Amino acid sequence: MLLSSTKLYIWYKPSNPFYPTIMCAPSKTEENRIDKTSQPPPISSPTTQIWPANLMQMILLEIKTQRGMALPLLAMNLTWFAKSAITTAFLGRLGELQLAGGALGFTFANFTGFSVLNGLCGAMEPICGQAYGAKNFKLLHKTLLMATFLLLIATLPISFLWLNMDKILIYFGQQEDISRVARNYLFYLLPDLIITCLLCPLKAYLSSQSVTVPIMFCSALGLAFHIPINILLAKAKGLEGVSMAIWITDLIVVILLALYVLIMENRKGGKWKEGGWLDQDVHDWLKLLKLCAPCCLTTCLEWWCWEILVLLTGRLPNARQAVGVVAIVMNFDYLLFSVMLSLATCASTRVSNELGANQAGRAYQSAYVSLGASTVSGCVGALVMIGARGVWGSLFTHDQGIRKGVKKMMLLMALIEVVNFPLAVCGGIARGTARPWLSTYANLGGFYFLAVPIAILLAFKAALGLGGLLIGFLIGLAACLILLVGFVVRIDWQVEADKAQKLASCDVQEDVRIKECVNHRTIETEHGAEV
Repeated sequence: MLLSSTKLYIWYKPSNPFYPTIMCAPSKTEENRIDKTSQPPPISSPTTQIWPANLMQMILLEIKTQRGMALPLLAMNLTWFAKSAITTAFLGRLGELQLAGGALGFTFANFTGFSVLNGLCGAMEPICGQAYGAKNFKLLHKTLLMATFLLLIATLPISFLWLNMDKILIYFGQQEDISRVARNYLFYLLPDLIITCLLCPLKAYLSSQSVTVPIMFCSALGLAFHIPINILLAKAKGLEGVSMAIWITDLIVVILLALYVLIMENRKGGKWKEGGWLDQDVHDWLKLLKLCAPCCLTTCLEWWCWEILVLLTGRLPNARQAVGVVAIVMNFDYLLFSVMLSLATCASTRVSNELGANQAGRAYQSAYVSLGASTVSGCVGALVMIGARGVWGSLFTHDQGIRKGVKKMMLLMALIEVVNFPLAVCGGIARGTARPWLSTYANLGGFYFLAVPIAILLAFKAALGLGGLLIGFLIGLAACLILLVGFVVRIDWQVEADKAQKLASCDVQEDVRIKECVNHRTIETEHGAEV
């Protein structure tokens, strides 16, 4: 600070500690330049400045970043489907009744339990992703504990449903012997509810920070233990042992992931010292619950719609053959679903991280690169399905009627996959912007107000059978995609970045503000002493 005959100049930039302090009075030209540069730059539209000149280099860099996240997530999702296939195989070795009861029990568990828990945990993606982008590790920590506690509370009504599922299934017309076997299967699966309440938040906590390789290794190790555990328990306890093997495998994965988090958080330079684990207040809970409801509803609507497809297939005139065809076709769809789920998680993480870091342009770029990659992936997945339709059915059955039906229906299912891939990624983008209710509206409109009624009309009134059901679902999915793409195109990314600062950066901004005030007062004192 220097005194001149006319003005007192204090040049200071507290946000950058390496910014040089100018110790001389500026000239008139410099004064004019300072006055001009002190004005905030005009906010331009995203389409004019958000894409850099080296567009292809940026796209390749973004694809490389997402590839490093998506491949471990893909391996993790494939291990989950492999675990389900192994469980089904062991149930089939126990007998026809055990296979039917176990399959019915697992379907009921997905419908009423795991879909709800996964949906509730989906609220962690935008909060933790934006918090990590804003370097607000306190919010990361408190959200992990709050989500775990919320999921544990949700297991209470779910457990009540599982314990009374035989009465519910018998009331809706299921056979008594199969319903009682399904209830016994779910009784020994109850511990998996508690373990899922720990496993889902841990996965979301790590994936929101782009840490996906440990999840892959822990899941693969759990799958390696799943086969010998099934062999031992299936011989010792039969159906109950197969059910117990599921939660024992999940427990191994939880222990490994928890150990990894503890080690990484406590190591030198870790984030454990940031604290915030028990700093929850009413505002934090309201923020979490506000996102939990649409996330849970969106996930349940997606899962339930495909269950409705199977139930409608069972009411067709040739129900036994149609159910066999749909089961075989859906097994291939599950493999592709693991890919689209990985892409959707990557899109959500990248968008939320960049918005949390107040990088609206990069969030815009990540969203549209993810959408383009999902469109290409959907086309590739459809071509793979078309190429495999001749041999896929023969891997499951020798019935010529079912094999012909599989070969025909996989053509329609390939068209569905072209739409399904970008639809899943659009849902991930909506979660990344902390607006999952966009997907809820799209699913309600596309699936339940359009897909299901059209599918029923085409299958039963127009007598198109299973093909009519799939055509109806294709129309509904296309409508969902149009709605969500319209939502994504209309996003104001700068506004979303500003919202992310309010959602995830409040603690960080408060710390910075306090430090700036302290630094400003210190410099004023030192310069006052010099004068």
